This record gives sequence, C-alpha cells and structure tokens, in this order.
Amino acid sequence: MMISSKGRYVLRVMIDLAEHSGEGYVPMKDIAARQEISLKYLEKIVPVLTQNGLIEGVHGKGGGYRLTRPLEEYKVGELLRLTEGDLAPVACLEKDAKPCERTTECRTYPMWRRFTQLLNDFFDGISIVDLMQEK
Repeated sequence: MMISSKGRYVLRVMIDLAEHSGEGYVPMKDIAARQEISLKYLEKIVPVLTQNGLIEGVHGKGGGYRLTRPLEEYKVGELLRLTEGDLAPVACLEKDAKPCERTTECRTYPMWRRFTQLLNDFFDGISIVDLMQEK
C-alpha cells in the first residue's frame, strides 16, 4: 500500500491549520506558500475536508479556513481514509469488497486481516497534535 500525494498533503494542510489555529481563518494561499503546495492542488484537497466537516471556510476579505474541533480529535487514520479510501492492503478486505469464496481456506487471509487492523490502529493512534510535536 502506498499513500498518495493527496494523502500526504492533507496531513500537511491539517498540521498547518492546527499550528495557525489561534489566528482565526487561515487563507488558502498562505497554507499553499508555507507548505509549498500549488494553490490549484489545494483547491482539490480542501473541499474534501470541508464536506466532511473537518474544517470550515469563509469567503471574502478576512476569509480562509479553520479547524472545527479540538486538535487531539483529528486522527491520521481518519484523514488518510478520506483521501485513500480504506487502508486495506488486499482487495478482499476493502470496505465494500465482494466476499471472497476462498476466505475460509485462504492461508494468508488471517495475516492480511491482522495487518489491516495493525495499520488502522497505528494511524488511528496518531493525532495532529502528535505530528505537530515531531521535528
């Protein structure tokens, strides 16, 4: 499994918003400049965050975006699932996967199921606050 640039950029945007949360609404152009992400690319990412209620925006003078909940409630797993879909490493474990007829005799299925759980637990155990403290 590979995390796309969209997934990585969503984390950078959320960290940036968290670090500037005391400043009110943060203009998208400021985030783009600090994070060295094109404004055009950000315009594809930000709607995903607003539509899912993770951030809110105001247009016009003094406008921008801000977080909608306490920083520690933003988990990396939630953010990555928004951009990457579920984090299953194999098709048979994806959210809406058709049941595999080999599941009962598949010798690798239990391993993939445990790995998927570990992966989700790992990312769900990391908050934006944790990432802000990394240097």
